[in-house]
Amino acid sequence: MSDFDAIDSLLDAVGPQAQLPPCQVRRELRERARLSKAQVARALGVSPSTLSGWESGRDPAGEARAKYAYLLDGLNAKLATDTENRAELAEQPMASDAAAAAVTSASSPEAGQDEDEVELLAVPEPCVLCGRPAEQRVAGFAQHLDPSDCQATPVETPKREPAAPSAQAHEPRRVRPPRPVGGKGAPLRGRAFQEPSGPGDLIQEAVRAALAEHQGDVEAASAALLKRAIPEAMRLLDETRKGARYDVIAHPWIPDILKKPTSKGADQIWEARPKWTRPGLPPGKHDVTALDINGAYLSALKTHLPLGQLEHSTGFAHDRRRAGVHLITPPVWEHDAVLPNPIGQRDEPGPLWVTEPTLRVLLRLSGPKHRLCEPPEIHESYTSGATENLLEKFRIALKDARDTAIAGGDELTLEYVKAMYSKFVSTMGESNYNRELYRPDWMHIIRSQAFANLWMKALKAHDGGLTVVRAMGTDELHVIGDWRRVFPEGRSVTEVKVKDTYTAGTGTEAGTGQEQ
Repeated sequence: MSDFDAIDSLLDAVGPQAQLPPCQVRRELRERARLSKAQVARALGVSPSTLSGWESGRDPAGEARAKYAYLLDGLNAKLATDTENRAELAEQPMASDAAAAAVTSASSPEAGQDEDEVELLAVPEPCVLCGRPAEQRVAGFAQHLDPSDCQATPVETPKREPAAPSAQAHEPRRVRPPRPVGGKGAPLRGRAFQEPSGPGDLIQEAVRAALAEHQGDVEAASAALLKRAIPEAMRLLDETRKGARYDVIAHPWIPDILKKPTSKGADQIWEARPKWTRPGLPPGKHDVTALDINGAYLSALKTHLPLGQLEHSTGFAHDRRRAGVHLITPPVWEHDAVLPNPIGQRDEPGPLWVTEPTLRVLLRLSGPKHRLCEPPEIHESYTSGATENLLEKFRIALKDARDTAIAGGDELTLEYVKAMYSKFVSTMGESNYNRELYRPDWMHIIRSQAFANLWMKALKAHDGGLTVVRAMGTDELHVIGDWRRVFPEGRSVTEVKVKDTYTAGTGTEAGTGQEQ
């Protein structure tokens, strides 16, 4: 392509954007057409949560905008045409002569009725004349072809004043459309989009499709599934959010503290990631067990997440009904010899921005049950009304799929599920891989919850008589002692498994060196 061709392409791309109707009209058109968000989203190549945003106030851009405008314009035209047709039919009186002629022409061979005008109905519909079920439709109207069948029973015909036989036979009636087969509200046969029976089916369908696509090659199927883990996780999220009380707001306003100053920089939120090793061990050599915490990020999806746009507040009070990020001065931690600092290893003193899980851990440890530190000082906060169950159905669907895969020895599904929840969390911030959900506050909160969960397991080990040797990241806890008295062993998210064992310490003095 020459330089001029490239310029022409740019010029072709520059032009007036497709016009979109107001947000409430967009939703109204979809609902009048009886289309679900999932159906429209699939046709447009986006997620239902993105479509929700377009129906709530955000506007798409580029090719997505053109496609959406085309769809809305088509729906508007089709619905307008349908409305006009119904109005014309309502205005046309069902004259007795015309109705009688229709029946006569359908049943009389002398009338020269074209066989193509008689439509056999798979499901009987009420006759336009008598209201009883008819199995044929003539010229668009359900009718009996045999006049002897075209009579109402005493139960179906309400009592009325006597009238001339001809008037009774040809009195117009309102015809109620038949209910769908299968009961009230059942989908019509031949529906273009069939909804899956449950969120967990989406995971199994994706795995089966990948295996079929790659002729049973597990390695190739795994590579394909990992590439699709993020959009499939978003699809699962949308499926689990159906009928939910709160909508997931994809791109709300966020404060500057949650924005990266540069593409490679970091925002101002401190996640309290533990990276701690006990400064000294009791004398002697010790058998250390490195425990692996199963599904750390999966468990962390159960955390208090802000539902809407973050709002600024100042003061020392903490409202447990809200969640967000907080500027605090952390308390002095005096137990580093036996337990890691709940805010992680921080070199600089003074205030710092922490997430909801970190603040709640500090408040809990300062309470009457533990009394391990003073309460943190809260200077200001960005919070919103919160719930701990916003992602609960999403978490349960992934957990169930994970448990089923482990029970069946299905490592392919297990790795796929792990990729779904880990990448879902890691791409909520500024990521080129997930532009449907931009919630850096959620990303920090979920990750901090994973760190907080590991810290609470370290506290449980300490209170259970174990010697805590090391705590790292979200899933690594090293202990000395009979850890099975404290933690159940297994691969469930409520259990731990052995990652490694080694010997540490010396025979005469404390140490932290490892001897394999």
